[in-house]
Amino acid sequence: MPPDIISFGELLVEIMRGDVDTPHGVVGEFYRGPYPSGAPAIFIDSAARMSKPFKFSTGCIGVVGNDEFGESILNKLKLDGVDISQIRIDKQKTTGIAFNQYNSNGSRKFIFAPGAAGDLSVDDLKQLYFSKVKVLHIMGSSLAISSSSRDACYEAIKIAREVNPKVIISFDPNLRPEMLNIREILKICDPVLKHTDILLPSVEEAMMLAQKQSPEEACQYFLKRNIPLIILKEGKNGCTIYTKEKSDPIHVSSYTVEEIDPTGAGDCFGGAFIVAYLAGNDLLDVARFSNAVGALKVTHFGPMPDTSYEQVLEFMKKS
Repeated sequence: MPPDIISFGELLVEIMRGDVDTPHGVVGEFYRGPYPSGAPAIFIDSAARMSKPFKFSTGCIGVVGNDEFGESILNKLKLDGVDISQIRIDKQKTTGIAFNQYNSNGSRKFIFAPGAAGDLSVDDLKQLYFSKVKVLHIMGSSLAISSSSRDACYEAIKIAREVNPKVIISFDPNLRPEMLNIREILKICDPVLKHTDILLPSVEEAMMLAQKQSPEEACQYFLKRNIPLIILKEGKNGCTIYTKEKSDPIHVSSYTVEEIDPTGAGDCFGGAFIVAYLAGNDLLDVARFSNAVGALKVTHFGPMPDTSYEQVLEFMKKS
C-alpha cells in the first residue's frame, strides 16, 4: 500500500569507535557495530514507531547490497513497521558503510564506503508509490552522495507535487562538508529549499546554508525565502520554532538525560516532529514531544533505538 510518509536516500550500516578520541588510523583499537543507519532510514524508522497510534503508514526508497549488512537494515525497518517494498537489493555491490569516530569536543569524523548507498536513481521512483503521500522527507546527505541520488530527490519532489499539490516537503540539510565543499552544498540544496515547507536544520547547518553569522539571522533569512516553518535543532538545548505567523521565535527546552550516543538523535527528532505535526498537535506540544524522542535516543547506543510512542509519553510524564 502506498505510504503517507516517504523518506528515501542512502541506507548503510554504521560501525563506531568504542572509545572517544580514538582516531580511525589507530591500529588494533575496537569498533562497535554494525548498526542499521543512514539518515533517511533513521528518520523513517522513528516516524514509523511514533506513527502507530495515528495509523500513518511509512515507506522508504533506497538501495542495499545483497549481504548481511543490508539484511540488518531491512529487518530493522520492517520490524518497526516501515514498508520496504521499494528498497532495491543490488547483487553487484556491498551495502554502504560509515565508520564513525567520536571526539571529546562533540565532533565526529566519518570514513565512508558508499557501496550501493548512492545508487538510488530516478528509475527507482514509482509514481503509484506516491499516490497517498502526505509528507515527503528530503535529506541533504541524499543530495550529496551521488548525482543519481540527487536527481532522484528532485524528481521525487516533482512527482509528489503532481500527485498531491498539498504535500508537505520537509528538508533536513544534514550537511556533510567532508562529502562536498560548501559552494557545491549551497548549489544542490537550493532547488529543494524552493519547495520546502518544513526545514529542520542544526545551528551549524542553518548558518552554513544561509551564509549568515548567527542562527537567528539564518532562520529569518529562510522565512524571507517563504519557508513557512523552521525548526532549529539545538541538541541538548532543545529547539526553536520560527514561523511566519509569529514575529518572535519560540524556544522549547529539551530534557536532561545521560548521553551515551548522540548519533541519529536529530533524525529521530525529525521523524517524531513530522508525525506529531501531521497528527494536528499544537506546535509547542509537537516540539516537546520531538525533544523527548531525541533525548531518549541519546541514552541508546546506535542510531536506531526501539523506543515506542508510549515510552516517550511515560518519559515526558516523569521528566
